[in-house]
Amino acid sequence: MTPVLRATVFDLDDTLIDSGGAWSRVCAAFAARHGHRWRAEDEAALHGNGGWAPYVAGLCGGAVSGADVVASCTAAMVDECAAGRVRALPGAVELVLEAGRHGPVGVATASPRRFVLAVLKALGLAPGLSAVVCGEDVVRVKPAPDPYLRAAAELGVPPSCCLAVEDSPNGIRSAAAAGMTVLALPRGGMRLPDGVLHLPAAQAGGAAEAVPLLSRLLTPARPKAGPAPAVSGHGH
Repeated sequence: MTPVLRATVFDLDDTLIDSGGAWSRVCAAFAARHGHRWRAEDEAALHGNGGWAPYVAGLCGGAVSGADVVASCTAAMVDECAAGRVRALPGAVELVLEAGRHGPVGVATASPRRFVLAVLKALGLAPGLSAVVCGEDVVRVKPAPDPYLRAAAELGVPPSCCLAVEDSPNGIRSAAAAGMTVLALPRGGMRLPDGVLHLPAAQAGGAAEAVPLLSRLLTPARPKAGPAPAVSGHGH
């Protein structure tokens, strides 16, 4: 029997907010200060990478730690947010509000809490969230299931009764491994890899397009009416 979906857990970067470009700029600037010239493959490597800070540290020739990367890049991203350069993606606020009409809502992201809380407050999304799981809250990051398992636990809903909304292959793998139903919103029309294509229950081109899909997934199917029972009787 298919479980009834009672809660929604959203990824944040590039699912609800247009932040991938800002993270790339900030990380590129940090790496440049330590002698690394940023490449297209570095930008691609950041997408959905819960281990983004060790990755950037590794580009810097051992001169810095992952903690150094987190501290510096998070401060820069908070500044980006304060300057209005991190915005909600089209339809994202409406998508979160629609999810909230069906049950509790949470976020599971690899981004640091300081940035996450700043951007959620700036976009007015914080009041509607019952769980916020950030990069420092789990030992194993996406594609491990831990971020989504923790979000489900904080929401008090079994993972099998949660809908996850994700843009990246690693995020989709994480949510599926946690046992959640997945709605995929691949960034910029990206084609999901063959090993991931079968995991989402549904896919949309972005948050605005996803609103009716999300509503349908969160609305319990009404049982089909069966044939009327036969009535037999005896005449008098």
